[in-house]
Amino acid sequence: MQLPSLMVAPNGASKTHDDHPRLPLTLGEVVRCARDCAAAGADGLHLHLRDGEGGHLLDSGAYREALAELARALPGLAVQVTTESGGRYGPGHQAHVALHSGADMVSVSVREICREGEGLAARLYDEAAARGIAIQHILYDREDAVHLERVLPGGVQAETQLIFVLGRYVAGQASDPAMLEPFMDWLGGRPADWAVCAFGRGETACLRAAVEAGGKMRVGFENSLLHADGTVAEDNAARVRAVAGFR
Repeated sequence: MQLPSLMVAPNGASKTHDDHPRLPLTLGEVVRCARDCAAAGADGLHLHLRDGEGGHLLDSGAYREALAELARALPGLAVQVTTESGGRYGPGHQAHVALHSGADMVSVSVREICREGEGLAARLYDEAAARGIAIQHILYDREDAVHLERVLPGGVQAETQLIFVLGRYVAGQASDPAMLEPFMDWLGGRPADWAVCAFGRGETACLRAAVEAGGKMRVGFENSLLHADGTVAEDNAARVRAVAGFR
């Protein structure tokens, strides 16, 4: 299983309609957004769910319902579920959701899943592989990458899915294409199935740099509301259209 070339991440764990009125929160809004983004050129969806109060939700049953609805509405769209803690969930819960959500694509932060020790991470990676669940490993910096190599059974292989997150932990969450260089140095030309997401106004330039370096893209309001010129995008589909031509 390979990563989509252009995945959209339309909401994330914490943004609300106060951040942007077109940010999808309910499942119905997510489905409509996914349909618009697929028409704009996205071939994958990074799925976050919210509870009745709009809070971040990691729940296997809710994921199964959402995946079924998305499969009915958009049968050709790849869907990846998040296991982000959002400050609400521990590693054990995250691992359970990864294995029992019904998804065949899951994103997992090595930094988060190892918070209570590395044994759980190794067991999760082994069990996911046995079940045919593709984990995309979230890496915020080179230290995360080195950590992943230590705990991932067999290390990084050609089929290993990675996402390099640019600008998340810098002042103003301002990303820059130069932030990709440490990850490229770490890879050192080794094959892997990798993508980039980037925060702030630099998102567009960072995604262009990722494609030029042989990677894939994840775009959307989870990471940035802004076009390259600093204007606020009308919706997630507008951000997809802005980068779809890079492929």
